[in-house]
Amino acid sequence: MRHIAGALLLLTLTAPVAARQQAAPAPAVTQSPFTFSRAMIPMRDGVKLETVILTPRDAKGPLPILIQRTPYGIFDKAPATMPAAWAALAQDGYIFVFQSMRGRFGSEGAQFTLSTEIRDDATDEASDAADSIDWLLKNVPANNGRVGMWGVSYPGLAAGIALARPHPALKAVSPQAPWTDYFMHDDLHRYGAMRLTYAYDWLHLLQAEKTNEEPKYDSYDSYDWFLAAGSADDIERKYFKGRVPMFRAMIENPDNNDFWKKQRWAERLGKTTVPTLNVTGFWDQEDPWGAWEVHRKQQQNDPDNLSIMVAGPWNHGGWRGKGDMLGRIPIGSESGTQFREQIEAPFFRHWLHGTGAKPAFEAAMFQSGSWAWKRYDSWPPKRTVEKKLYLHADGKLAFTPATGAACRDYVSDPANPVPFRQRPISPTWGAPDWATWESDDQRFLGGRPDVLTYTSAPLNADMTVTGSVAATLMASTTGTDSDFVVKLIDVFPDNVEEPAENPKPGDYARSLNGYQLPIAMEIRRGRWLDGFEVSKPLVPKKVRAWDVPLHDRDHVFKRGHRIMVQIQSSWFPVIDRNPQRFVPNIYKAKPADYVKATQRVCTGSFIALPVAG
Repeated sequence: MRHIAGALLLLTLTAPVAARQQAAPAPAVTQSPFTFSRAMIPMRDGVKLETVILTPRDAKGPLPILIQRTPYGIFDKAPATMPAAWAALAQDGYIFVFQSMRGRFGSEGAQFTLSTEIRDDATDEASDAADSIDWLLKNVPANNGRVGMWGVSYPGLAAGIALARPHPALKAVSPQAPWTDYFMHDDLHRYGAMRLTYAYDWLHLLQAEKTNEEPKYDSYDSYDWFLAAGSADDIERKYFKGRVPMFRAMIENPDNNDFWKKQRWAERLGKTTVPTLNVTGFWDQEDPWGAWEVHRKQQQNDPDNLSIMVAGPWNHGGWRGKGDMLGRIPIGSESGTQFREQIEAPFFRHWLHGTGAKPAFEAAMFQSGSWAWKRYDSWPPKRTVEKKLYLHADGKLAFTPATGAACRDYVSDPANPVPFRQRPISPTWGAPDWATWESDDQRFLGGRPDVLTYTSAPLNADMTVTGSVAATLMASTTGTDSDFVVKLIDVFPDNVEEPAENPKPGDYARSLNGYQLPIAMEIRRGRWLDGFEVSKPLVPKKVRAWDVPLHDRDHVFKRGHRIMVQIQSSWFPVIDRNPQRFVPNIYKAKPADYVKATQRVCTGSFIALPVAG
């Protein structure tokens, strides 16, 4: 099988990429649980797509078809044993189908475009899904005429986009960690700010060759590599040299113009007619936003309550594994296994087999902090009260507003940006660190003068935050452009764990005592405070409101824990550096444009928390 490493390991849990990983030899088996066949399925424009069909050997009667479409490659033979992530589904019986998207691996087509545009006058991912379903219904023996789609990440996007123009036989879809808006969030940007490392690595993987090609670095610490490489335009000219068209498109479209707006496929969703199981992780380091947006769009016209939202304490695709750990934090149960057995399998069983009850909830959350499943009749829940947690100039965090006018300041230096995780920073693929960085202990930033910290007193009772969290900063900069990053952090007490009786080197630092767990982190770029369509320079030293959405959460801050907020102006190299001198195209900034700026955070700044009553 073809190899793919690092962060794409999550796809091994849902797709045949698993067979490409170097793993311990599997026990010898006499026969796969599936028969294997391959087809080249013709699309309406004549392009044929490489497709693999896995049919259970013990099939009794017609079965539904469950499709996963992917750009990462597919099986070249039947798996020797039942993949653990399919086990709950397989008990009900499905014909599993995997297909390479056009332009990838064995599928025909020009270079893979990564386009998510819905085009009524031409082929797109929605039409390819519909054409594939139509062919499969007519050519795969013993199917029952019902089809489902599922997948994580790009396969999740492929499942979701099929909803924009669904085939009549498409009866259930589970878009897991898809994306809906390339510019606003997920994969390529966060509120317009370029996700530099991920865009570089991911787009290289998908467009440099027809098969997966991982980028190579000549520095051990990718922080050093990206710092030396310069602007995004410098990187493209030095390293990609036109081989990765989407990266060049990002550079030439720095604002939220029609190029990006055409990619917003979820806007084509009308009345919700296909049951949909939307899934994401609260600590998804790649696509934390898209599933929520699909659900929100579906809620606008969902008279039959067909759209479900599920989230938990998972990184990207973490629900496909055991889900018993959040980074170094034990959860206490296998939340991923529970999701697959108690939510995913019953969902597809009801809609594709016609047995079992229809799901009786709109949202199911594995709530962090309490580490327990919660089911909600509506999302966001109705019984919450907004409470504002104010940032005080003395570094305190409190539910009482600050009095008087006061600010704290720091100097942001693009030549010494704040790292997004502990250095040295490994590339996105090829090391396990990428998968868990959003839950990493934030104490690695302690002592940096360009990070402001605000901390509450220990809580005297549990506080449950359920719903949409947001920050408002009253802030200024001496520059004409700037970034502010806001982090909401749960600070554990110093006595969470007993010291080890026979500690090994490093155990003391790995303790959860005093752990600073990020609950939500986000960035806003100043050039777009007045709208994302047109960049505008900031007025130096002018204090104004910076709204920073921190997304949906379901978390319990436990009694004795403290709440912390951190503010910084760089998040490197996961986000590109803001030069802090306004230039019309930030990706083409010259070395002289990168200047120091003094940042001020002032009275009136707060975090809005939806607190359960």
